[in-house]
Amino acid sequence: MAFESLTEKLQNVFKSLRGKGRLTEEDVRIALKEVKMALLEADVNFKVVRGFIKSVEERAIGADVMNGLNPGQMVIKIVNEEMTALMGSETTELTFAPGKSITVIMMCGLQGSGKTTTCAKIAGQLKKKSKKSLLVACDIYRPAAIKQLQINAEKQEVDFFSLGDKEKPAKIAKAAYEYAEKNGHNVVFIDTAGRLHIDSEMMAELQEIKAAINIHQTLLVVDAMTGQDAVNVAGEFNEQIGIDGVVLSKMDGDTRGGAALSVKAVTGKPIFYVGLGEKLSELEQFYPERMASRILGMGDVLTLIEKAEANLDIDEEKGREMASRMKKGKFDFEDYLESMKQMRNMGGLTSLLSMMPGMGKQMKDLESMVDDKQLAHMEAIVLSMTKKERQNPKLLNPSRKARIARGSGVDISVVNRFVKQFEQSQKMMKQMPGLMGGGRKGRGGIGNMFGGMKF
Repeated sequence: MAFESLTEKLQNVFKSLRGKGRLTEEDVRIALKEVKMALLEADVNFKVVRGFIKSVEERAIGADVMNGLNPGQMVIKIVNEEMTALMGSETTELTFAPGKSITVIMMCGLQGSGKTTTCAKIAGQLKKKSKKSLLVACDIYRPAAIKQLQINAEKQEVDFFSLGDKEKPAKIAKAAYEYAEKNGHNVVFIDTAGRLHIDSEMMAELQEIKAAINIHQTLLVVDAMTGQDAVNVAGEFNEQIGIDGVVLSKMDGDTRGGAALSVKAVTGKPIFYVGLGEKLSELEQFYPERMASRILGMGDVLTLIEKAEANLDIDEEKGREMASRMKKGKFDFEDYLESMKQMRNMGGLTSLLSMMPGMGKQMKDLESMVDDKQLAHMEAIVLSMTKKERQNPKLLNPSRKARIARGSGVDISVVNRFVKQFEQSQKMMKQMPGLMGGGRKGRGGIGNMFGGMKF
């Protein structure tokens, strides 16, 4: 989980502050020293850390904070605000050429950073906003790069353009622009080649593309897991070719978070998006204030709500029906399958729980309890049932359970345990009607989904 290590350390610091009725200057300095160490261990740029701590200290050691009713909370508030400012304060979105002009976005970065996948991810999001995108294959060196982009374009149902691997990237880009003009595309993504490290040939090629066509925005994709290296790469690209912003990929694998906290302060360029997995749907707009909230263990309810509204395909009437069924304890295995589908669409159980306030300390325990293979086994068990059995779990006698165990490839004891847990959950839902409320569009689906999380 992104920021897991940093979040845990910061929460321990804040816990000691909250426990004090009054704060002295020494208390604040000791706490900030621990915050400083936590940030450095998270691979945040040391100059950025020094400036951050200085800003927080200047604001925290003041009469309003020291003599306030809740000084510990005030210090945490200041840290939150300064961390938000560090990452850019305001959300930066893609801008588009006016009128019917074509917007050309050049994607660049080192090999393996995730440029090709990110092209398709962003194009998929823009499709929802009625933008007609064209993905252009200008990586003529990496084996299968062209094919990968084509496959991703097909998955996102957006158009693809290639002249193979014999023409120069600048010529391909120019031909793609002419193709876009003729075919009504309003956004063109240039997927450029990467290298294992920054070299003069790479930069010269990018400059040639920029000279051949009018590039509206240049986005650099960097691997968040490389920490300070990602920040250094961003600085080099910005200095040599000029970039408009950054996309941080592989944020799901980075437990530290140094790149996210450093890149804006070091390069002066904003983060546009963060990639949270390999799936083409796993890309989020970067919101500095929400990211700061996540890092400090305060959750990210707004993103959770947006994910629910975007991914839960459920109408108002069905929402009320499901909420009503759950209140009565009539949640069946058909509902369970729907819950699993909804949960996957929103990034999985661990991702959802990480956005909920106050879950920081419990995440380690939850992650050890949530086993993706186990969830897959549970789903296989349900899929091995007949429709009647899913709709009426009371039909599950020993012989039926034995058949289901064979069909799902698990021991019958696993089936028995799963069915028993399911029955207990039905009883819990009956006793907790307040948690299962729904009715507004989309909200019934959320209740249904969290009911399914039990298993």
